[in-house]
Amino acid sequence: MLKLESVSKTYRHRGQDIQALSGVTLEIGRGDFVAVIGPSGSGKSTLLLVLGGMLSPAAGRVLLEDQSLYDLDSDQRAALRRRKIGFVFQTFNLVPYLTALENVQLPLFLAGVPEADQQRQAAALLERVGLADRVSHKPSELSVGQQQRVALARMLANDPAVILADEPTGNLDPETAESILKFLEEVNREGRTIVMVTHDLRAAQRSSRILKLHNGAILDDRRAVDVAAQ
Repeated sequence: MLKLESVSKTYRHRGQDIQALSGVTLEIGRGDFVAVIGPSGSGKSTLLLVLGGMLSPAAGRVLLEDQSLYDLDSDQRAALRRRKIGFVFQTFNLVPYLTALENVQLPLFLAGVPEADQQRQAAALLERVGLADRVSHKPSELSVGQQQRVALARMLANDPAVILADEPTGNLDPETAESILKFLEEVNREGRTIVMVTHDLRAAQRSSRILKLHNGAILDDRRAVDVAAQ
C-alpha cells in the first residue's frame, strides 16, 4: 500500500544540516494500523509528511499503491491526496469562519461534488461523529474534543484509503482521547490504512504495529502486542 525506499530528508537550520530521515526503507500493507513513536526531533512528523506527498525527500522513492508520489508534479500529487489520503492534525486545521458543516464540505467542494450532495454527505459524517446538533457551529463555539471530531469527519469526506494522523489525541483529555482512538480503530476495521504519530505509548499500543524512530532512522519495528508484552 505504502512504501519508502531508502528515503532521506535533510533540513538546513542555523547553518547546520539536520538529518530528519536517514535512508528509511519501509512497507505498510493495506489495512495496517501503524503507530510511529520516538523522541521529539526523531523524524516522526517528517515521515508523515513525506508519506502524504507533502514534503519531497532529498533521496529515495515514496510509493502509494505502486505510484511514485514524487514523480508526479505538485498538481497531480494534490489530486492524488484528495482521492486517496485523509489527514488529521493535533491542531485540527479547521477554517475558523466556516461552520462545522462547511468545514467538512471542503474536501467535497474541492473534489467537485454537487453542493446538495456536499451538504448531505457532510451532515451524515457529522452525525457519525456525534455532532448532528453542531452542524451550524463555528470552531470557536465548539469544545476542543468537538473540534477534533469535526476534523475526523472532514478527514473521512473523501473516503480515503489511507489516514495519516499526527498526534490526534495530543490536546485532548483522557475521555475524549479514548473516543478518538476508538473511532480510528473503527475506520481501520473498515479496511483503511492508518499511520499515527504519537508520543503516547498507550495510544500506540492500540495499533497493530509500532515503529520507533531515532535520529531519522527506524530503530524498532514490531507488532504492538509484542511491545505491550515487554
